[in-house]
Formats: sequence, C-alpha cells, structure tokens
Amino acid sequence: MLAPLGRTQRADALAQLAASPPHMAHADAFAHGGPPRALARPFVRLPLLSDFETALRDQLRAALGPAYGVEVGPTPEPPPPAVALPAPFYEAHELALHPEAAQRYDVTVRFADGDAVIYRVMRMPGGAPLPRRLSTNLALLVLLLVIVLYLTARSITRPLSDLARAADSLGREAHPAPQLAERGARELRDAARAFNTMQDRLHRYLDSRTRVLAAMSHDLKTPLTRLRLQVEALDNPPMQERIGRELDEMESMVREALALFRGLDDGEPAAAVDMNALLEKIREEFRDLGGTVTITGQALRPLVGKPQALKRCLTNLIANAVKFGTRAEVLIADGADLVIRVRDHGPGIPEEELERVFEPFYRLESSRNRDSGGTGLGLTIARDLAQAHGGSLLLANLAGGGLEATLRLPRRR
Repeated sequence: MLAPLGRTQRADALAQLAASPPHMAHADAFAHGGPPRALARPFVRLPLLSDFETALRDQLRAALGPAYGVEVGPTPEPPPPAVALPAPFYEAHELALHPEAAQRYDVTVRFADGDAVIYRVMRMPGGAPLPRRLSTNLALLVLLLVIVLYLTARSITRPLSDLARAADSLGREAHPAPQLAERGARELRDAARAFNTMQDRLHRYLDSRTRVLAAMSHDLKTPLTRLRLQVEALDNPPMQERIGRELDEMESMVREALALFRGLDDGEPAAAVDMNALLEKIREEFRDLGGTVTITGQALRPLVGKPQALKRCLTNLIANAVKFGTRAEVLIADGADLVIRVRDHGPGIPEEELERVFEPFYRLESSRNRDSGGTGLGLTIARDLAQAHGGSLLLANLAGGGLEATLRLPRRR
C-alpha cells in the first residue's frame, strides 16, 4: 500500500504511522481507499520457531514477492524511528503486563525505487503464553461435555435397560408384565412397540392353550370315573385288575397334565425359600417311602422363588433318581447361582435322548411299563418350573454310570 505512493506521500504516510499509536482503528478506512492518514497497521502473525529472524524473513519474502527486499534483526540501541506494528490480541495482553520481557525486532522492507521503511514488532520470548484460565475453562468444558454425553447416553440406554428387564422377566411371571413405554429414538420406540406386540400375542396363545388343554384333561375325569365304577362291577378279578391298572395309568396322566398346566399359572407369590430346609423335608418324605436320598453341601442364604413350585421341581428330579437309580445323591453349590445336582446310579440315558425326555409325555422305550414308566411329564414340569425361575435344567450321563440332573437357579440381584 505504500509502494504506489510517491516519495513525498510515502514520507508523510510514514510520519503519520510513526506518530500514531499502533492499533487497527484505521484498517477499514484504508481498505476503502481513505487518505494516507488512515493507513492501517494490521498485526503480523509472528512465527513461533526458535530461529525467529530467519523464519519471519522467509515468511515476509514469500508474502511480498521478489520485488521487495526484507531484512529482520534485533532493534539496535538507540532504536531508530520505525512504524510499530500491533501484536496479535492474544499476545498484546501479555506484552502490556510485562513490557520489560518483550523482545523487539526491526523489519526493513526495501522498495523497488530504493526507499526503505522500518517496521518494529514485539514478541514474548517463546511466543505468547497460554491464558491463565485456560485449564479452568478446559475443565469446565470437559465437565459440561461429560454431563451432556451422560444424559444423551442415558436417554438411549434407559429404554434398552427396560427392554432387557422386560425380556428377562418374560415367562417368569404368569401374568404379562406392564407395557413398555415407547420413548427415545425412533428405533427404540419401534423395538418397544414390537416387544409389546410380541408379549401380547405370546400370552394370548399361552392362555388359550392352557385353557383348552386344562379343560380337556378335566373333562377326562368324568368318563374315567364312570369306567372305574363299571370295572368295580366286573365278576372277573384278573380282568378287573388289568383294566384297573390301565385306569390308574390314565388317571395318573390326567393328574400330571393338570399339574403341568396349573404350574404354568398357579398364582403362587415369590418368597425367600430356605433351600436347605426344603431339601431336608423332601429327603424325609422319601425316607418314609423307603427311598435313599443323601445331601452334600448347603445353600448359603435363602433363594427368592415360589416354594411349592421349587418343591415340585426337586421332588420330580429326586423321584426319577430313586426310581431308576435306586438312590439319589443331591449336591449343592452356592455362588452367583444356586446349583443343585441330582445324581443316580442307574443305566443312564442315550445321548441322543437327553433332550427329548423333556418333551411332554415322552418316555424311553426301556421304561414303557406300568411299574416304572411314569407319565412322561415329570421332567417337563421340572424344566418348566426351573425356567419360570429364570434358571435351567440339563441332563448328562456320568462317566462311571448313572445320570446327573443339573438345576441352576440364578439369584436375583
């Protein structure tokens, strides 16, 4: 901007610049073609390299072009007249507070006609220091970001947590859980709506199936009772005994079926169950019937569950062990889950049949007899009751012979 001026105008402009304090008040006027007195002095972006003089000289030569000569050096003593350039706003404050620490440099710019102008820049050693409150401001910013991110994450994870709890409780309770609130992002609302629909359909199906099958099993009692009365009137004792056994088996199947359906919707409330006392009571009942049951280990604290359902589940497992393996061994291990293993010393079950025996009314070919075959619902009821408590029931053959039923019941947290 000084180069197009004549020598006289250039000298007047330099005199005005040297006499006025360094600020940027005249930048707009000069940019819009104002008089020489409005010449602006925008600040120079000083390099932060250790070799300051060389870096600044190369920077200015690249900006001005080869038509100008540029030299940079420390301000000599006494300092010659020069045009003072303002420092950037982030460094001007420190320069004002510590003027004695400032380093001064003279930048000589030589024009093509041979004239030269001297500019004076100031800098703090090592560049401008960071603001004193920068760490505080950064800490507040990080804290604000953490709060915002936490609230955002919670708005996403809370519906997911509700969905996980509802899915975990599905099947544990006889009655459907409350509908999930459809909130959050669109995908979360869609997932909650789909889960509510699935839960309604599942419970309608289970209620319908339970009512139909329970009604059928209940209605079977009437003809069975009528048949038993007719059998009692027979004069043929062998025939009477044979038909009586058949009727006993049919009645047993009906009772087991009713117990299965009743177990799905018994309405029994959950309570703290002393598993040690419950197992001891079951052992005494089998001892009165001539069965041998041994118990190893103990539960460390009560288990929250349905007392009668748990007793029915364990009774079925121990009854199978006593019936097919002469005696039952109960092993208890307590921790995050309560694990109860019921072992017998019977013939075991073929590996391909270990899962099929949990199907309703399914019995192994070797046990299809009136004396020991049962109805095929004991293990089905036991697994349903275990799953209703959020647990599992698995069967495995022992290496030395016999069968082991592992009942795993999670403790509610």
